[in-house]
Amino acid sequence: MTRDGFAQIVGRSPVMLALQEEIQRVSLSDAKILITGESGVGKELVALSVHSKSARSARPFITVNCAGLPETLLESELFGHVKGSFTGAYRDKPGMLEKADEGSIFLDEIGEMSLRMQGMLLRFLETGELQRVGADRVGRRIDVRMIAATNRLLPDMVAQGVFREDLYYRINVINIHVPPLRDRRDDIPLLVDHFFENIGRTNGSRPRITPEAYVALSEYPWPGNVRELANVIERMLVSGCGPEIGADDVPIEIRTQRSISLRPKRERRRTVADDLLKRMMTNHESFWTTVYPLYMQREITRGHLRELVSKGLEEAKGNYKIVTKLFNMDPGDYKRFLNFLRKHECQLPFREYR
Repeated sequence: MTRDGFAQIVGRSPVMLALQEEIQRVSLSDAKILITGESGVGKELVALSVHSKSARSARPFITVNCAGLPETLLESELFGHVKGSFTGAYRDKPGMLEKADEGSIFLDEIGEMSLRMQGMLLRFLETGELQRVGADRVGRRIDVRMIAATNRLLPDMVAQGVFREDLYYRINVINIHVPPLRDRRDDIPLLVDHFFENIGRTNGSRPRITPEAYVALSEYPWPGNVRELANVIERMLVSGCGPEIGADDVPIEIRTQRSISLRPKRERRRTVADDLLKRMMTNHESFWTTVYPLYMQREITRGHLRELVSKGLEEAKGNYKIVTKLFNMDPGDYKRFLNFLRKHECQLPFREYR
């Protein structure tokens, strides 16, 4: 996801909006930040957002993946090296810390650092002094903001003796926790739309997504979080599902998970709400042309409307945004729909359906 994409999701997501308020607050200081959360939740985008809102925004933002390099290469990558310090060192090379001077450095997966590298990083954080690999003396002082991230439980690693306690307290001045996607399901339709728009633009296709497909995608727990969701959307677009993507076009592993989680329903007689729901979900009629006139003309009661909303929430697993898609409303009708329900005392607690 791009920085602009992150901003779009934040602007409409209650959970991420609260996170953005925290980002705004911590950006005003120059304190070190530790971002925690599962793999794939978007920790680097949070770090980038902190940097872009800080006084250092015009200076470099440098990213280093601590899990992607062996110890010797990570040392050279961070601190730089001088010519002849090891085989292949044909010239002096500045490290990422030096390149990030007056800006920010993002150390991703800091929990994967060896104890030796942790000690070197701690010394730099305490003194600000940089010494390249192979240099016989300390170089100049560097002014850089440290933002670290991990998907591991550092306090447990400290207790096990594999992560330095002094380094943990040094980097954990401010902690920002990014919730997993399963704990912010309201974001899933927003992310689906975002990825279909951006990946589809790249691939030259933008099929319509049916409400049933939205429901199937929203019910999946997404253990790989936002990264897994983006990969699934790309796979669906590349596979060429046609002008419309329905529930049957959703990958089998996601549909299987959904069928397991669905609760069996008892047979019962059909109601007015059942018929209205069928008209919207099967015939693709809109709530505003099918249900709204009947209610305003008193041909259906408040009880019918509340039952219909209840059925929609049950289908959408408590997600009102998906209810608007099931009821075939335009994307901009979300607030209008909620205001209508509040006015007529038909807005039901969504948490009861999750």
